[in-house]
Amino acid sequence: MTTKPSQPAAQPAPSSLTFELPDGSLHQVEVVQVLNAGYAGRSQEDVAAHVAELAELGVPAPSVTPALYPVAPYLAQQTGRVRVQHARTSGEAEWALVVAADGELLLTAACDHTDRELEVHGVAWSKNAAPDVLATRAWRLSDVASRLDDLTLRAWVTHDGAETEVQSGSLAELLPPAYWVEVLRERGALVPGTVLISGTIPMAEGVDQFAERWRVELGDPATGRTIECSYDVVPLPEPIG
Repeated sequence: MTTKPSQPAAQPAPSSLTFELPDGSLHQVEVVQVLNAGYAGRSQEDVAAHVAELAELGVPAPSVTPALYPVAPYLAQQTGRVRVQHARTSGEAEWALVVAADGELLLTAACDHTDRELEVHGVAWSKNAAPDVLATRAWRLSDVASRLDDLTLRAWVTHDGAETEVQSGSLAELLPPAYWVEVLRERGALVPGTVLISGTIPMAEGVDQFAERWRVELGDPATGRTIECSYDVVPLPEPIG
């Protein structure tokens, strides 16, 4: 009696994102890898001070800075709702570099939602506990490359219907896309379907970041154009058992 060889397990469908460019064209991207940059400030002296502050809160220090955390591809989402397990989660205003199917590099707004309770046990774990929310519009990186440092990055949170700005800065505060393009190229990872999230700018002091809604805006002062992503933070029901 002969037996048929076992069939390979079906591979899960990749996450699919669609971006509209200023000329109205659409780019659909099948996500194959997502990488979250951390401790990615342009001034590594400031980063070192930030690492020391986090260490006092129990967050383990990275072995190197800047850091790069791989997360599951399905966590790159274009959604208006993020479900969370408890009240101590929050977003971070970031830009995202996306390698389109034709290899073109796109730039968009993103919000890296993070589990702050889990963060003290491992930053990589906390990054994998919630989505990276991306906007549905994007710019060609080549179209804004000459003025990247002038682009603005802002974030607002909502509590009881009232919105408060919690982050405001420019891309000059972060390592530029060109830095990460070279890192990806050296690692053989600059491939279509790659999404790289930039790391974030400082949070305003004294704000409550554990909010019911997050909104992030990437702005281009030269043209007045903006790209925005926003979402509600929705608690999951209490577990049974």
